[in-house]
Amino acid sequence: MSKNTFYITTPIYYPSDRLHIGHSYTTVAADAIARYKRLRGFDVMFLTGTDEHGQKIQRKAEEKGVSPKQYVDEIVAGIKELWKLMKITNDRFIRTTDKEHQATVQKIFKKLYDNGDIYKSEYEGWYCTPCESFWTETQLEDGKCPDCNREVELTKEESYFFRLSKYQDRLIKHIEENPEFIQPVSRQNEMLNNFLRPGLEDLCVSRTTFDWGVPVTFDDKHVVYVWIDALSNYITALGYLSEDDSAYRRYWPADVHLVGKEIVRFHTIIWPAMLMALGEPLPKQVFGHGWLLLEGGKMSKSVGNVVDPVILIKKYGLDPIRYFLLREVPFGSDGVFSNEALIQRINSDLANDLGNLLNRTVAMIDKYFGGTIPEQREEGEFDSDLRDTFAELPNKVEELMDRFQFSTALAEIWKAISRTNKYIDETMPWVLAKSEDKKPRLAAVMYNLAESLRIISILIQPFMPETPQKMREQLGIADRPAPDWDSAKKWGGYPAGVSVRKGEALFPRIDIKKELEELEALSATNKGEAEGSQHASDMKQAAECKPAGAKSAAGKADGNDAGKESKFITIDDFARLDLRVAKVLEAEKIEGSDKLLKLKLELGGETRQVVSGIAKHYTPESLIGKSVILVANLKPVKLRGVESQGMILAASNDDDLVIATLDSDIDSGAKVT
Repeated sequence: MSKNTFYITTPIYYPSDRLHIGHSYTTVAADAIARYKRLRGFDVMFLTGTDEHGQKIQRKAEEKGVSPKQYVDEIVAGIKELWKLMKITNDRFIRTTDKEHQATVQKIFKKLYDNGDIYKSEYEGWYCTPCESFWTETQLEDGKCPDCNREVELTKEESYFFRLSKYQDRLIKHIEENPEFIQPVSRQNEMLNNFLRPGLEDLCVSRTTFDWGVPVTFDDKHVVYVWIDALSNYITALGYLSEDDSAYRRYWPADVHLVGKEIVRFHTIIWPAMLMALGEPLPKQVFGHGWLLLEGGKMSKSVGNVVDPVILIKKYGLDPIRYFLLREVPFGSDGVFSNEALIQRINSDLANDLGNLLNRTVAMIDKYFGGTIPEQREEGEFDSDLRDTFAELPNKVEELMDRFQFSTALAEIWKAISRTNKYIDETMPWVLAKSEDKKPRLAAVMYNLAESLRIISILIQPFMPETPQKMREQLGIADRPAPDWDSAKKWGGYPAGVSVRKGEALFPRIDIKKELEELEALSATNKGEAEGSQHASDMKQAAECKPAGAKSAAGKADGNDAGKESKFITIDDFARLDLRVAKVLEAEKIEGSDKLLKLKLELGGETRQVVSGIAKHYTPESLIGKSVILVANLKPVKLRGVESQGMILAASNDDDLVIATLDSDIDSGAKVT
C-alpha cells in the first residue's frame, strides 16, 4: 500500500545581501509541518528555493560590476548554508535560473499564448523596481509605491498581457465553494472584497526594458516577467511539461503553499488563474501568515535587537530559536520579536520546564536506583491522571498541526510538561526514598516520569530537531530504533533494563540583564540593515551614508570591516535622507547602561531627544553646546525604554570614535547637503 503524499512549499526567496530571522519564519514553519507529516508516515515533498530574475537584480549586479548570475550565485550559496544551519529538511531547492525551470516556463508561456490567454499590447504605468510591481496613478500613495512607500518610475513599453480578468468569476466561485482554499479567513475576505469583486485587470507578463529573465521563444525582444516565471516554480520543480513528469503526477496539486501575507494576492489570484488557463488543478490551500515585527515595524536589523539568525543560533543553539519562532506567535497573526522575549522563553519554557524536568528525572533515577528503574513497580495516586494527560495529547497536537496552529500545539505539549513537573511535587519521590518498603512505588513514579519524557521527545521532534535525541541519550534509549508518531500514543514504551546517563543541562539559564547588554552592543554593530518599512529603509540608508573605511553612525560598526568592497547609493537614495544640524542642549547617561547617552537636541524651532551609543567615548558634559549632524527623518524607536527621535552621525576606527561635528557656527536646523 503506497503512502499518502503531502506537498508543501514556501515562496521562493528573492536574493538579499543579508538574511534576518524573519526570513526563516516561513521556512521553519514549513519544515515543522514536513517533519510532522513524515513522522505520521506521509510521502512528503517539501520545496523551497530562490526567485532570481528581474530588473532589480540586474541593476544591483551592474552596480557591483558582476554578471547577474555571479551576483545571485553568491547569495544563494549563503541561503543554502543558512537552511543547512537551521536543519531545514527541504526535499528540493529550485532556482529560477535552473535550465529545466527556464525551459518549462517558456513552454508554459507559449501554451498560454497559443490558447489565447496571452496577447501583445502596450503598457504605460508606474513601476516599483524593489517590489517589481506596476501601479496606476490612482493606486499610488503620495506618488509612491503603496506597498513599500518607495519611489516609482513611469514606464511605457510593449508587453504581453495575461487575461487575468477572464478568470475573475471562476476564482470567486472557487473560493466561495472551497472555504479552506485561503486561510486564515481574514485573508480570504481581503482577496474577495478588495481585489476580486471590485474587478480584475489583465496582467503584464513580459518586459523589454531589461534582459535578465527567461526569453520569450517566439519574440526575442521580451523576457518573461516575474509572475509566470516565479509562480510556475511550484510545478516546474516537479517536472511539469518535461519528459519525466512522474513527480508532478505524484504530488500535484500542492497540499499547501505557506506564504507571507504580503504575497497572498499573487498566490490566490494570479497563480490560480494561470493554472485554470493551463487546465491544471489548483493547490488545495494557501496559508498566509503574519509578519515578525520589531517595535511595530517589519523585521530588520535595527536598534535594540539582534536578528541575524547565525548570531542567534551560535549564542543560544538552534532549537531555542526554532521553538521561539513557532511558539511565540499564533501562526497567521503578526507578532513581535525581541531579544528579551526570546531569552524569557528560553529561561521559562526550556530551562525551567523541560530542561529541569529531564535533569530532575535522570538525577533521581541515578540516585535512587543506580540509573536503572526496577521492573517491580506499584500503582498509586496521581498515576492515572498523568497517563490520561498523555493519552489525549498526541491527538490534540495532530489536530492543531493539521491547521498550522504551531503555537497552540506547543502550548498543549508544555501543559503536559507542566503536569509532569507537578506530578513530581505530588508524589514527592524524596519522601518515598526514605522507606525501603516504598521502593516499588518510587520505581513506578520514576518510570512514569521517564515514560512522559519519552513521549515528549517524540512530540517535539517537528519543532526541535536536536533536543529529542539529547533527551533520549540521557534516558538511555538513543540506540533504539527511531520512534514514529504512533509510538507516542502508546503508554508503556519506555523499555525495561535501560540505564539513564546524566548529561549537561539541555538549556542553561541565561542572565537576562547581562545578555541584553551584550545583545545591545551586537545590534548596534549591525545597525542599518533593514527591510520593508520606511523606517527600516531610512535606517539602512543612514548607516550606509559614511566615508569609505569608516563605521556607522551612533558610534557603532555596521558589520562591514574597512577595506571591504564599498556599498554605493544613488543620488536619489541620498536625497531621501534628511540630515540636519542639531545643537546639544543636554546630555545624561541612561540608567542601567554603560553605553548609551540620552541627548536633548535643538533643531531649529524644535527640540529632539536622541539616544546614542557613545557613552564610552564622550562624557555628557563634554557634549553640551556641540553642533552635530542628525538623521532627522528616522521613525522614533525605543532603546532601553527611552524614545530616540533620530540618530547622530559618527565614525569609528577600531576602538576610537568621533561624532561628526561642524567646525564653524551654523544655525541649528540647517539642512546638510
